[in-house]
Amino acid sequence: METEATRETKQAQLRITGMTCAACASRIEKGLNRMPGVASANVNLALETARVEYAPSAVTLEDIIRKVEQLGYGAIPKEEQRDGQDLRRAEIRRQTVRFALAAALSLPLLWAMVVHFAWLSFIPVPGWVMNPWVQLALASPVQFAIGGPFYVGAWKALRNRSANMDVLVALGTSAAYLYSLYLTLEWALANGYDAHPMPDLYYETGAILITLIVLGKLLEALAKGRTSEAIKKLMGLRAKTALVIRGGEEIRIPAEEVAVGDLVLVRPGEKIPVDGIVEEGRSSVDESMLTGESIPVEKGPGDTVIGATVNGNGMLKVRAAKVGRDTALAQIIRIVEEAQGSKAPVQRVADAISGVFVPVVVGIALLTFLVWFAWAAPGDFGAALRNAIAVLVIACPCALGLATPTSIMAGSGRAAELGILFRGGEHLELTHRIDTVVLDKTGTVTKGRPELTDVVTVMPDEGAFLRLVGAAEKPSEHPLAEAVVSGIAARGIALPEAEAFEAIPGHGIRAVVEGKEVLAGSRRLLARHGVATERAEADLQRLEEEGKTAMLVAVDGEYAGIVAAADTIRETSQAAVERLKAMGLDVVMITGDNERTARVIARQAGIERVLAEVLPEGKAEEIRKLKAQGRKVAMVGDGINDAPALATADVGMAIGTGTDVAMEAADVTLMRGDLHGIADAILMSRKTMRNIRQNLFWALAYNSLGIPIAAAGLLEPWVAGAAMALSSVSVVLNALRLQRAKV
Repeated sequence: METEATRETKQAQLRITGMTCAACASRIEKGLNRMPGVASANVNLALETARVEYAPSAVTLEDIIRKVEQLGYGAIPKEEQRDGQDLRRAEIRRQTVRFALAAALSLPLLWAMVVHFAWLSFIPVPGWVMNPWVQLALASPVQFAIGGPFYVGAWKALRNRSANMDVLVALGTSAAYLYSLYLTLEWALANGYDAHPMPDLYYETGAILITLIVLGKLLEALAKGRTSEAIKKLMGLRAKTALVIRGGEEIRIPAEEVAVGDLVLVRPGEKIPVDGIVEEGRSSVDESMLTGESIPVEKGPGDTVIGATVNGNGMLKVRAAKVGRDTALAQIIRIVEEAQGSKAPVQRVADAISGVFVPVVVGIALLTFLVWFAWAAPGDFGAALRNAIAVLVIACPCALGLATPTSIMAGSGRAAELGILFRGGEHLELTHRIDTVVLDKTGTVTKGRPELTDVVTVMPDEGAFLRLVGAAEKPSEHPLAEAVVSGIAARGIALPEAEAFEAIPGHGIRAVVEGKEVLAGSRRLLARHGVATERAEADLQRLEEEGKTAMLVAVDGEYAGIVAAADTIRETSQAAVERLKAMGLDVVMITGDNERTARVIARQAGIERVLAEVLPEGKAEEIRKLKAQGRKVAMVGDGINDAPALATADVGMAIGTGTDVAMEAADVTLMRGDLHGIADAILMSRKTMRNIRQNLFWALAYNSLGIPIAAAGLLEPWVAGAAMALSSVSVVLNALRLQRAKV
């Protein structure tokens, strides 16, 4: 019986070595998914990684690694891995050396190949190049030393009753080599070692094939290295060291050694190494790497700062709250890595095809050989063999296996550079299907904080009026009071200290400023103090109809004016909504606010449909209603109360300047707090899916056209090898176009 303990799962990240094509990834994935205790396994050919979710009570990580090794591959846990860039560089060096050696040995054999073609008879070929023993000496190191990994991979695959690219390459090149060896020995035994004419040999077929495939792998490794540019850029943002105050001394240590609770000193111009709280000092901090806002943000005691942001012109003492893997930047990097390593649903098509592709191709190659040997060119073993080898090589499903993961890597990486974090390939794919966008009002369409919007006064000097109001509201902790005080301070008006202050809950405040009694609040507050407010009614009604909160002000028992505050819409909201509409999307605003306020904000943003007075728990139900109408819904929010709706929507988008809970519940995080990010996310999804379809089309078209052309004898094996290698590289290069995608 399944218990709670057996249902608890852990996730392991493994680096897989030894994969050569989509069939390899498919076999490892199937093998791991069949293991008892493994909930899911996802193998990414492009990243050469596996993500395995498993129940530790039923299976261990060592069991999983052992299973991968039994299948003929290697597996290294993430914590034991070297830096990914080091591994990539080592792979490029290895493939470069292999290609250089193979090319040096194959070049003379390429010269010998011209004798097979009558139309190249004008090219002189030295006798030593045509000598069978010279060709054997040149071809053997390429076949067995450079090509050794193909034999190892083929043996492991066949031992596990499956087939992959290695099987195709080993079969094709070995057939050409062994047939040529047989002809060489037959010639030597029958005619003597220096006899003429020389036999018609095919050593060059295998050698040049292996050389071209190794070249393809080298180009592929170089191109793949560019797909992780986004991760490299994000990692490059981190501070390398931190100046920590310990025992009264300033100590410079590596940033990863900072502990929670440490006091970190950040000098002007330095990167902040941790997420924390400012304890001392004031400065402006450049948070553009996180929010996209170019204007620095003022920071002082009590304010939160984020690691990797840049301190401006002041000294800050920061108490470390989050370090290492818990910082905001580390979480962003983790989300991008997971998205790049995940699998989009469209990849199932490629996986299904590649799983059966190789055995089918071997069958077609055998049939090609028999048809040519028995019918098309009776008794011509060389022609039959050549065409069968061409079929084996041209059909390799490398491009098919790389088509989807390379696009996902490049697309999610480019999105991250634009401040859009997709949590996985499935979300990147689903986003392009969205037809309805539901926007939460507060903090999403609006800024999420009230601001001073209107000042109406009957006093002759507006500055004097605001000075009294600001000083009276300054001791209050109410958000509206803070908005009024901030708005007045922003106008450059100095505020004196109130001599007396009283907060009257639900009504307003009473204060004494410079000997004058100041009342600020509701009609009822002023009425209670005998202040006539009839002359203010027209202004009050107008402001309330505009969705603003108006506060009446009286000075020494006489009506003095009105200050109004409101949660105003973001500067970009109207343009972003227009952009979404232009993309053919329906835009809906949802809020718990009253209908009148909601309509005012919606009108300002250009939104026609409004769902107002919806309780937090009702937001998810409204999303369900839209989905029941057959709509593909994206919910965009920033607050804790948005989390259920974000999780219910087809795609949940969290404004990154909002809460951690909203970001955890979301499928997409918009780091810049700008509604243009919604359109950007949908556009990046559309571009990525278009790129995937292009890759899949060309990969399938290449194999579908190449096999019959090769079987018809119209393709030389070395040409087939070059085409196979270039098809993989072309798929990766097409995916890399996404790194320059404009939105």
